Amino acid sequence: MKFLPSPCVLLAGFGLIASGLLQAEQPSDHLVFAGGDGPGAGKHVVLLAGDEEYRSEEAMPMLAQILSEHHGFKTTVLFSLNEKGEVDPNAGASLSHSVALDSADAIVMSLRFRYWDDKSMERFDAALNRGVPFVALRTSTHAFNIKAKDSKWAKYSFRAPAASGWENGFGRQVLGETWVNHHGKHKVEGTRSKVDSENKNNPILRGVGTIFGDTDVYGAKPLQPSTILLYGEVTETLDPNSKPVAEKNNPMQPIAWTRLFDNGNGKKNKILTTTMGAATDLQDESLRRLVVNGVFWGLDLEVPEKANVEPLGVYKPSKYSFNGSKQGLKPADFVLKPGS
Repeated sequence: MKFLPSPCVLLAGFGLIASGLLQAEQPSDHLVFAGGDGPGAGKHVVLLAGDEEYRSEEAMPMLAQILSEHHGFKTTVLFSLNEKGEVDPNAGASLSHSVALDSADAIVMSLRFRYWDDKSMERFDAALNRGVPFVALRTSTHAFNIKAKDSKWAKYSFRAPAASGWENGFGRQVLGETWVNHHGKHKVEGTRSKVDSENKNNPILRGVGTIFGDTDVYGAKPLQPSTILLYGEVTETLDPNSKPVAEKNNPMQPIAWTRLFDNGNGKKNKILTTTMGAATDLQDESLRRLVVNGVFWGLDLEVPEKANVEPLGVYKPSKYSFNGSKQGLKPADFVLKPGS
């Protein structure tokens, strides 16, 4: 007697085949998810991964798949790569396939101290100047550290002098804040979100509950005008149920805000910045929803009442740390596999 596999086994097998094809069909130096049906159809979101500590190389592909599969956006993820073509957050001069920025309708970024080549900077600058919206996470407040002081891109650097026209660089002038300090104790005290009561009905907060992150609160005083959405309550430990640290919560620091940046070309960029956003922070459903809602808002699309932000596979990111990235991996290795 022959035993036929059950429908569940067949479906699981098809899922493995599909996930294998998904990886096999990816380009060697970046990721592309085609999108399709959904409110994001016809829009291209480019996600930029490149920080040495908070595992953006793991988080950005996960978010790209959510935006594409659940909401219809075409998404492209760009990485820092080493000479072997492997994902390497320490390769600060690298941005793979920067040509994708030429067609970006929105940018989600998680960068730290990048110093890209001229062509990549030109494309990023052009996207800014044509008014694309930005959703910026964690260390994007200090996204650039241009090495050559005489570079035409020096104003982007996080320590840019006032004479550059952009005091404290892209982070301060465009996103609203640069690197200030660790307000909470790094790797010891966590972050619990508190909604600004005056802005509780902001569409970006639709379906967003209390967020807990295992990264600490950053010091921040966003450049005005900015609209504060969330404040960060410092917690005693990295346990979501831990008590607040009273002396560090009066006043609380902003952890998410919006602003409009006048880029001087007759256009304004819609900006959502959050100082949360480590790959581990993004295990929190509400933080993922904040990011997804920010993309909808930035593109003038109706923000869903409760956007689907379920990862397309098991999302178990690495703990944040310097030099803690997974070694020897190519972009396709970061695609979440359905059913895994």
